[in-house]
Amino acid sequence: MQIAKNKIVTIDYTLTDDEGVVMDSSKGGEPLAYVHGIGNIIPGLEAALEGKNPGDAFKVTIPPAEAYGERDEELVRVVSRHVFADVDDLEVGMQFQGRSGEHVHEFAVAAIDGDDVTVDRNHPLAGVTLNFDVTVVGVRDATAEELSHGHVHGPDGHGH
Repeated sequence: MQIAKNKIVTIDYTLTDDEGVVMDSSKGGEPLAYVHGIGNIIPGLEAALEGKNPGDAFKVTIPPAEAYGERDEELVRVVSRHVFADVDDLEVGMQFQGRSGEHVHEFAVAAIDGDDVTVDRNHPLAGVTLNFDVTVVGVRDATAEELSHGHVHGPDGHGH
Protein backbone atom coordinates (compact mmCIF):
# COMPACT_ATOMS: atom_id res chain seq x y z
CA MET A 1 0.00 0.00 0.00
CA GLN A 2 1.40 3.40 -0.98
CA ILE A 3 1.65 6.39 1.31
CA ALA A 4 -1.19 8.82 0.56
CA LYS A 5 -3.46 11.21 2.41
CA ASN A 6 -5.26 9.73 5.44
CA LYS A 7 -3.05 6.64 5.62
CA ILE A 8 -1.36 5.68 8.86
CA VAL A 9 2.37 5.65 8.15
CA THR A 10 5.06 4.16 10.37
CA ILE A 11 8.71 5.08 9.78
CA ASP A 12 12.10 4.49 11.29
CA TYR A 13 14.31 7.55 10.97
CA THR A 14 17.51 9.25 11.98
CA LEU A 15 17.68 13.04 11.89
CA THR A 16 21.05 14.78 11.56
CA ASP A 17 22.21 18.35 11.08
CA ASP A 18 24.58 19.42 8.29
CA GLU A 19 27.60 18.37 10.39
CA GLY A 20 26.21 14.84 10.74
CA VAL A 21 25.33 15.22 14.42
CA VAL A 22 22.37 13.00 15.31
CA MET A 23 19.55 15.21 16.59
CA ASP A 24 16.83 12.57 16.91
CA SER A 25 16.28 8.95 15.99
CA SER A 26 13.72 6.19 16.37
CA LYS A 27 16.56 3.65 16.74
CA GLY A 28 16.30 1.86 20.05
CA GLY A 29 12.65 2.88 20.37
CA GLU A 30 9.34 2.67 18.62
CA PRO A 31 8.98 3.79 14.99
CA LEU A 32 7.16 7.08 14.43
CA ALA A 33 3.50 6.61 13.44
CA TYR A 34 1.41 9.48 12.07
CA VAL A 35 -1.60 10.27 9.88
CA HIS A 36 -0.27 11.28 6.45
CA GLY A 37 -1.48 14.41 4.70
CA ILE A 38 -2.91 16.36 7.63
CA GLY A 39 0.20 18.21 8.81
CA ASN A 40 1.32 15.94 11.65
CA ILE A 41 4.95 16.06 10.48
CA ILE A 42 7.01 18.77 8.79
CA PRO A 43 5.88 19.54 5.21
CA GLY A 44 9.17 18.64 3.51
CA LEU A 45 9.33 15.17 5.04
CA GLU A 46 5.65 14.54 4.37
CA ALA A 47 6.15 15.46 0.70
CA ALA A 48 9.20 13.19 0.44
CA LEU A 49 7.21 10.26 1.85
CA GLU A 50 4.24 10.67 -0.51
CA GLY A 51 3.88 7.61 -2.78
CA LYS A 52 6.48 5.50 -0.94
CA ASN A 53 5.81 1.88 0.06
CA PRO A 54 6.72 -0.27 3.06
CA GLY A 55 10.39 -1.23 2.83
CA ASP A 56 11.40 1.90 0.89
CA ALA A 57 14.49 3.55 2.34
CA PHE A 58 15.83 6.96 1.37
CA LYS A 59 17.69 10.04 2.51
CA VAL A 60 16.28 13.54 2.15
CA THR A 61 17.49 17.03 3.03
CA ILE A 62 14.78 19.42 4.19
CA PRO A 63 15.51 23.18 4.08
CA PRO A 64 14.22 25.33 6.96
CA ALA A 65 11.35 26.73 4.86
CA GLU A 66 9.93 23.18 4.54
CA ALA A 67 10.63 22.28 8.17
CA TYR A 68 10.33 24.67 11.13
CA GLY A 69 10.84 27.89 9.19
CA GLU A 70 13.59 30.47 9.27
CA ARG A 71 14.61 32.08 12.54
CA ASP A 72 12.70 35.28 13.23
CA GLU A 73 14.66 37.66 15.44
CA GLU A 74 11.40 39.52 16.16
CA LEU A 75 10.49 36.51 18.32
CA VAL A 76 13.48 37.15 20.61
CA ARG A 77 12.84 39.57 23.47
CA VAL A 78 14.54 40.74 26.63
CA VAL A 79 12.25 40.77 29.67
CA SER A 80 12.74 41.51 33.34
CA ARG A 81 13.76 38.68 35.68
CA HIS A 82 10.68 39.70 37.69
CA VAL A 83 8.52 37.99 35.05
CA PHE A 84 9.92 34.72 36.45
CA ALA A 85 9.51 35.64 40.14
CA ASP A 86 7.96 32.25 40.93
CA VAL A 87 10.91 30.33 39.40
CA ASP A 88 13.67 29.77 41.95
CA ASP A 89 16.45 28.41 39.74
CA LEU A 90 15.95 30.02 36.33
CA GLU A 91 18.37 28.52 33.80
CA VAL A 92 19.16 28.93 30.10
CA GLY A 93 17.26 26.32 28.09
CA MET A 94 14.21 26.19 30.36
CA GLN A 95 10.97 26.21 28.42
CA PHE A 96 7.77 27.97 29.38
CA GLN A 97 4.34 28.89 28.08
CA GLY A 98 3.11 32.45 28.14
CA ARG A 99 -0.21 34.05 27.32
CA SER A 100 -0.68 37.08 25.10
CA GLY A 101 -4.37 37.89 24.88
CA GLU A 102 -6.05 34.70 23.69
CA HIS A 103 -2.81 33.18 22.37
CA VAL A 104 -0.55 30.78 24.25
CA HIS A 105 3.10 30.91 23.18
CA GLU A 106 5.92 28.54 23.98
CA PHE A 107 9.34 30.04 24.53
CA ALA A 108 12.76 29.17 25.87
CA VAL A 109 15.15 31.12 28.05
CA ALA A 110 18.05 31.94 25.71
CA ALA A 111 20.24 34.03 28.04
CA ILE A 112 20.32 35.53 31.52
CA ASP A 113 22.28 38.71 32.23
CA GLY A 114 21.55 40.01 35.70
CA ASP A 115 17.91 41.11 35.72
CA ASP A 116 17.64 40.82 31.92
CA VAL A 117 16.28 37.52 30.61
CA THR A 118 16.34 36.87 26.86
CA VAL A 119 13.43 34.70 25.73
CA ASP A 120 13.07 33.11 22.29
CA ARG A 121 9.75 32.00 20.75
CA ASN A 122 11.42 30.43 17.69
CA HIS A 123 11.18 26.66 17.39
CA PRO A 124 14.54 25.17 18.49
CA LEU A 125 15.05 23.86 14.93
CA ALA A 126 14.06 27.08 13.15
CA GLY A 127 16.68 27.99 10.56
CA VAL A 128 18.21 24.50 10.61
CA THR A 129 18.54 22.27 7.53
CA LEU A 130 17.37 18.78 8.49
CA ASN A 131 18.77 15.56 7.02
CA PHE A 132 16.63 12.45 7.36
CA ASP A 133 17.56 8.82 6.76
CA VAL A 134 14.15 7.13 6.58
CA THR A 135 12.80 3.60 6.18
CA VAL A 136 9.07 3.12 5.68
CA VAL A 137 8.00 0.40 8.11
CA GLY A 138 4.27 0.25 7.39
CA VAL A 139 1.29 1.86 5.71
CA ARG A 140 -2.34 1.14 6.54
CA ASP A 141 -5.75 2.74 6.26
CA ALA A 142 -6.66 5.07 9.11
CA THR A 143 -9.77 4.28 11.12
CA ALA A 144 -12.65 6.77 11.16
CA GLU A 145 -11.83 7.51 14.81
CA GLU A 146 -8.17 8.22 14.02
CA LEU A 147 -9.20 10.59 11.24
CA SER A 148 -11.68 12.40 13.46
CA HIS A 149 -9.08 12.72 16.25
CA GLY A 150 -6.21 13.55 13.88
CA HIS A 151 -3.73 11.08 15.36
CA VAL A 152 -2.80 7.40 15.50
CA HIS A 153 -4.42 5.28 18.21
CA GLY A 154 -2.23 2.21 18.00
CA PRO A 155 -1.17 -0.60 15.69
CA ASP A 156 -4.66 -2.07 15.74
CA GLY A 157 -6.43 1.31 15.65
CA HIS A 158 -7.69 1.11 19.26
CA GLY A 159 -6.84 3.26 22.27
CA HIS A 160 -4.64 6.31 22.61
